[in-house]
Amino acid sequence: MECHSCGVCCKLFVINLNKEEYELGKYKTIFAEFGTVDFEEAELTGANLLAQNEDESCIYLQEGKCSIHDSRPQVCRNFFCDSDEEWFKSMIEKIEKYKAKQKHL
Repeated sequence: MECHSCGVCCKLFVINLNKEEYELGKYKTIFAEFGTVDFEEAELTGANLLAQNEDESCIYLQEGKCSIHDSRPQVCRNFFCDSDEEWFKSMIEKIEKYKAKQKHL
């Protein structure tokens, strides 16, 4: 599997950082200006979510491409829109609907 670099997943899904990524503090999160909390509280409050642009796309999506692709979070590394993994099925369907809608615009 490989990333097709279309950027659609970066437009449609909120990215949850894992404990290690959150605690490293290298990614900008939605509540970054308030500082960090312990990871368990971060998960409960959503403080471990990557920051988003005004259009709700990932803050690291720039000019349709991931600006941190080589160091992107693990959840981004695990997802491929050509995956046959069951847990990605609904996400892939959402991407396909989005792409079909964009073709008709």
